[in-house]
Amino acid sequence: MEATPSQNVRACGLRRTRYRGLPKTHIGHVLTALVCNVTRITDWIAEPTRPRRAPSHFRALCTAHS
Repeated sequence: MEATPSQNVRACGLRRTRYRGLPKTHIGHVLTALVCNVTRITDWIAEPTRPRRAPSHFRALCTAHS
């Protein structure tokens, strides 16, 4: 929950608005959210897949006796 507002404040300067008036400020917030989501999607697509981990010793023992 805390990561999204923190990311918006750090990356997009959301702490202060550059517009006066509620309608313009709302549009600025919507565009900032859009940029944040697009950034997250591109990071998610670009992230290489992680190799699967080997099972733990305990899990290997449990499956061996089944």
